[in-house]
Amino acid sequence: MIYTVGEIAKQMGVSASTLRYYDKEGLLPFVERSKGGIRMFKDEDLPWLNIIECLKKTGMSIKDIKVFIDYSMEGDSKIDERLDIISSQRNIVDNKIKEFQDMLDMLNYKTWFYETSKKAGTCAIHKDDTDNLDNIPKKFHKFIVKK
Repeated sequence: MIYTVGEIAKQMGVSASTLRYYDKEGLLPFVERSKGGIRMFKDEDLPWLNIIECLKKTGMSIKDIKVFIDYSMEGDSKIDERLDIISSQRNIVDNKIKEFQDMLDMLNYKTWFYETSKKAGTCAIHKDDTDNLDNIPKKFHKFIVKK
């Protein structure tokens, strides 16, 4: 089946202008054009578009995505290079996930802190928490600054 820029953009949840920009930047060498120059997206283009969107969402630059696409278009001779790019980006995402998990842990602690304070009607109930960790769930002990 053939799709227009608008149709494929809607399927992917991106704007048509995003796809046009990707094309302008050389990320869509696999997309065919009609005699009139209209982009003709096919079902087999979707995996390519999905990896481009995935890499973009992970923070990879358009320039680096282009390198990945170019290596992909060269075929099996560039498997090692493609693996290096994907592995490197995966490590970046792993580090971001760890950072976000740390932030989520802190927000969970603060949620617990304020929920228990609200029930007691004061934050003062936590003033002695650094001396007595028994009142604090163990998973939050790392957030307590000892006196």
